[in-house]
Amino acid sequence: MEQAKGLGEAAEADIAALRADRYETRRATVPALEAMLFTAQPVLDHGFVRVIDYMGDDAAVVQAARVSYGRGTKKTSEDRGLIRYLMRHWHSTPFEMCSIKLHVKLPIFVARQWIRHRTSSVNEYSARYSVLDQEFYIPEPEQLAAQSATNRQGRDSVLQGQEAADVLDLLREDAGRNYRDYLWMLNDGEAEPGRKGLARELARMNLTLNTYTQWYWKTDLHNLFNFLRLRADAHAQYEIRIYAEAILAMTERWVPLSHEAFLDYRLGSLSLSRMGLDVVKRMLAGEAVTESASGLPPREWRELMASLGRD
Repeated sequence: MEQAKGLGEAAEADIAALRADRYETRRATVPALEAMLFTAQPVLDHGFVRVIDYMGDDAAVVQAARVSYGRGTKKTSEDRGLIRYLMRHWHSTPFEMCSIKLHVKLPIFVARQWIRHRTSSVNEYSARYSVLDQEFYIPEPEQLAAQSATNRQGRDSVLQGQEAADVLDLLREDAGRNYRDYLWMLNDGEAEPGRKGLARELARMNLTLNTYTQWYWKTDLHNLFNFLRLRADAHAQYEIRIYAEAILAMTERWVPLSHEAFLDYRLGSLSLSRMGLDVVKRMLAGEAVTESASGLPPREWRELMASLGRD
């Protein structure tokens, strides 16, 4: 299994030691997830996601829904049917019986988007206590897009030629210069004897937002699915979406029945307003509904038509 870039020999040795340990347990384990436990899955140029610990599986969701003494039913099809019912009807608490703890290395600007999902426990690498590594996210050329003229949070066409090259040069130059200034302010290792250096908690403010940070992130399955519904969506920002896609692949190993239901009823589904449903009913009845006659705001109309393949 490929290791993430920039882990370092010491970190790789620690991971190897953790993976070598074995424990006897009576709790449910998932062999497919056990196989990747602790292993860093590369994301972006220096980032990664790795599973540190987890609790529960698909059977735990079923067990909680039925408040039973056993582990689900004897037939997987029955468990699958119940999980799909729970997902379809927005029953959240059975999914809260499963939880997962991840170690994530990510750019600071991605972390600031991620932390808006507040239904989790987070412990971030402390730049007040330690010196941050000299690692920065530099986008691939195909991710250098212009600002969208219609969506304030979106991207437009990809920058080309010299303009793209200039942007990449600026990103590298700014990150490198600011990191050198960060080290100078710290005077870490007493590079200039006699100069005290600035406190770490102050020197860090000079770093660029593409600097990498790390954290432990623990959440339950219900809130993980809420995170993935927004961040694994095709409209999410690429840099956080690529992390969400890596985590989504982990959930398929961990809880395959719940993962399948999530794809069918959340990520791949369409939610309609009362007016939107009325438009669909009118169209099914053969009416040629126009935007002006739909009663929908312009943006909702465009989104509905795009979802129905009528744009």
